[in-house]
Amino acid sequence: MYTFTGQVVWVTGSSTGIGRAAAVAFAEHGADVVVHGNENREAAQALAAEIERMGRRSLAVAGDVADRTQVAEMVAQVRDRFGRLDVLVNNAGALIRRARLEELEEDLWDRVMDVNLKSVYLVTRAALPMLKASRGRVINVTSVAARNGGGPGSIAYATAKAGVSNLTRALAKDLAEYGILVNAIAPGVIDTPFHERFTPRDAYEAMVRQIPLGRAGTPEESVGAILFLASPHARYITGEIIEVNGGQLMS
Repeated sequence: MYTFTGQVVWVTGSSTGIGRAAAVAFAEHGADVVVHGNENREAAQALAAEIERMGRRSLAVAGDVADRTQVAEMVAQVRDRFGRLDVLVNNAGALIRRARLEELEEDLWDRVMDVNLKSVYLVTRAALPMLKASRGRVINVTSVAARNGGGPGSIAYATAKAGVSNLTRALAKDLAEYGILVNAIAPGVIDTPFHERFTPRDAYEAMVRQIPLGRAGTPEESVGAILFLASPHARYITGEIIEVNGGQLMS
C-alpha cells in the first residue's frame, strides 16, 4: 500500500479522464491534491470539493498551462496554500481536432504543440523551486501515439507526445542533481471523454480489436503506474516511460 500522507500533489488537466482518476487516487492514499482545469473549471472545483470530503486538503486552480503568465499565477496559488509541492503530474493535453496534413494549418499545429508539449516545460520550470526543496517527482503523461504515429489526423498530437517522451528523458538528466526524478506513462486506448470527442465509433472499435487484451483500458488502470512512479518503490527510476496499453504496442 502506498502512502503519500504529508505530501502535496498537483495533477494538471484533472477535471476528467486519467487526470481526475489520478487526483482521486492520490487523495485516497493520503495526499493533499491540487486539481486543475481550464475549459472544465466547474468540474475541477467539484473535484476539489469531493477530495475535501475525503478528509484531504485540496485546491482547484484554473488556467491555460500553455500560457506562462497563467502558469506563474497557478504556481503562486499552490505555494501560498501549501508551501510545498512533492509530485507534479503533467497530464494536461488535447488533440484539439483531427486534421490530415493538407488540412493542418499552422495555428492548429502551434496550439497542439503548446497544449501538449510547451505546457510540460512551462509548468515544470515554474514549479521547479518547490520541487527542488522536496526532492520531488515529475510524472508526465505521453501516449502510445508518441511511438506509433497515432491515428488518422493526429500528426501534430503524435509529434507533440513524442516530444513529451524525449523531454521526460532530458529533464531526468537535467534535474538529477537536485534529486528530482522524472518519468512518464504512455497510455494506449483508454476509455475517456477524449475518444468520445475525437474518435469516430467505428475507428475506436477497430483500435480496440487490435489490443491483445481485447478491450480498452480505464482511467483507473493508468493510475497504478503513476502511483508507483511517485512512491518510494521507484526511488532509483528516472527517465523511464511505462507503457499502459494492454499489449497494443510492445517493445
